[in-house]
Parts: sequence; C-alpha cells; structure tokens
Amino acid sequence: MGVTGLVLAAGGSLRLGEAKQLLPYRGRTLLDATLDVARACGFDQLLVTLGGSAGEIHRRVDLSGCTVVQNPGYSSGCGSSISTAMASVRESALILLLGDQPGISAATVRSLLPAPTPMAVCRYDNGLGHPFLFREPTFPELSALHGDKAVWKVLHEGPYEVTEVRVDGPVPIDVDTRDDYDRLLADS
Repeated sequence: MGVTGLVLAAGGSLRLGEAKQLLPYRGRTLLDATLDVARACGFDQLLVTLGGSAGEIHRRVDLSGCTVVQNPGYSSGCGSSISTAMASVRESALILLLGDQPGISAATVRSLLPAPTPMAVCRYDNGLGHPFLFREPTFPELSALHGDKAVWKVLHEGPYEVTEVRVDGPVPIDVDTRDDYDRLLADS
C-alpha cells in the first residue's frame, strides 16, 4: 500500500495577521519544521498545498521532495485545499498533516498506518487531533470537500468506520493565533 502525505499550508493566516508558515521556528520556518517531519515519514508521495503568501513561501521554505499544489480558493477554508490536492494523489492511502503543527512526530504518523478501517485519527490525552489517515474508499468524499473544518465533518458524520489510535500526550499545538505561537515557542 502506497501512502501520500498531504501538508496543508495554503491558509491566509487571517487570525494571526501574518504568514504563519514563515514564522521563525528552531532556526527555520514553521512550515520547514512540518515538512522535515513529513519527509522523515518516508511517504511514497509528498504534496503540500499553497495559496496565501505562496510566492514568499517558494522563496523562503525548502520545498524539496514535495509536489506543490496551488489552491486558488484557499480563502474558503482547508476543505478546498484537500479537494484541490486530491486530483494529484496517486497512492491508496493519504495522511493529512497541518503545515502549522510542527509537534507531530513521524512515529505518530506511522502509528496510523496499521489501522484496518477507511479512516484513522489520533486520540491524544486531551482529545482527537491530527494527523488523520484516509484510505481510497474515502477519496470521492475528500474530493468534494469545501469550507473550514470540513474534514472533521467527514470524520464525525461520514459513513466510514474510524479507528482512534492512542497517542500519549496532549494534541500538538496548531498555530492559528499569536498566543498559539507564543505557547509553541515556550514549549520548544
């Protein structure tokens, strides 16, 4: 079974007020840190969606080993990034990662792969969180997503059986606001 990694990094960072993908993190950028984890996963294919600040991201982020998928509808929410990227997916499983959540480990990603169901999600100490695993039967629904939090609706309301994979610790910080970024830096 081949696996595609999809890193969502197209957002316009409206809540933060600047391109969060480019925020400094451990001597590089936030998106560089997430892509380093994605590369360490050994995916058969690695996609990254870009939209807001795409030109600056191309100039400042190491996108080697990634196929960049431009999402012109990025301002409508992450659902559009997923549906846009689905046309480029060539493997039978998809791992979804957030470009602003560098605290995910390659071991956590690999823990999803044995799940026997069409979908899998991480069950952290304080709730569900990324990364997610989707298998081929879910791809038509993913291709039709739109809006923000749409993938969560597929997870909670879709017709697919979901495996919750236990991961020790809290859900890794997802940087949406300045406070989130400050907490991420404090935890590093």
